[in-house]
Amino acid sequence: MNSNQNKAIQVNGLQKAYKKLQVLKGVDFEVEKGSIFALLGSNGAGKTTIIKILTTLLKKDVGTASVNGFDVATRPGLVRQSISLTGQFAAVDEVLTGRENLIMIAKLRHLENPRQVADELLNRFSLADAADRRVVTYSGGMSRRLDIAMSLVGKPQLIFLDEPTTGLDPEGRIEVWKTVKALAANGTTVFLTTQYLEEAEQLADQIAILHEGKIIANGTLADLKKLFPPAKVEYIEKQPTLEEIFLAIIGKKEEK
Repeated sequence: MNSNQNKAIQVNGLQKAYKKLQVLKGVDFEVEKGSIFALLGSNGAGKTTIIKILTTLLKKDVGTASVNGFDVATRPGLVRQSISLTGQFAAVDEVLTGRENLIMIAKLRHLENPRQVADELLNRFSLADAADRRVVTYSGGMSRRLDIAMSLVGKPQLIFLDEPTTGLDPEGRIEVWKTVKALAANGTTVFLTTQYLEEAEQLADQIAILHEGKIIANGTLADLKKLFPPAKVEYIEKQPTLEEIFLAIIGKKEEK
């Protein structure tokens, strides 16, 4: 029991098919509380399907999944109360100001002092100077930071970020990376899907690679580097990038 108390997510034997297409073929992994977990995979690998099952938006076919100790199938309401989901596209209202967006979410969550909640998050995400500007004037990085701030209204224990930096320029991406690191430093568990391998390399405590419906590698960046063929150069050993590791692991699986 005690070992399970440190797990934010536990997934065993997860399967999901759409009509005749088997998307998940028995997925297993665990996520430690307060960590950043990155799920990597090509387009169509099933990353978003896993997020939808874990956030109770989609029913699994086979297997078990629990989030913050609550089974997603039997206690979906308690799962939803303890999590937040930020999708691939910012869910901000561009007509409203940054402050108005946050106040609206705080009111929808029936929180006391919505203005105070908004002000705290604006400060935390370095948006106080832009608080009373309409979001349509924000840069991509600012808009994404506001989106993540909105998902933290009500202090969820676990936040799902589905490809959070898609479409952002390098500066905006770095802004979001800093935000994600700060979330984990404050004790929030972060579940991240990304196609940007550098993003996982920068952020994740644990990295899982999803390929053809199964997790084919799972561990720290150092663990994954051990799966990469050792360098043959005699003078200096070049450290492989996560991209090289990812392609090598997927290539091995496709050869079999």
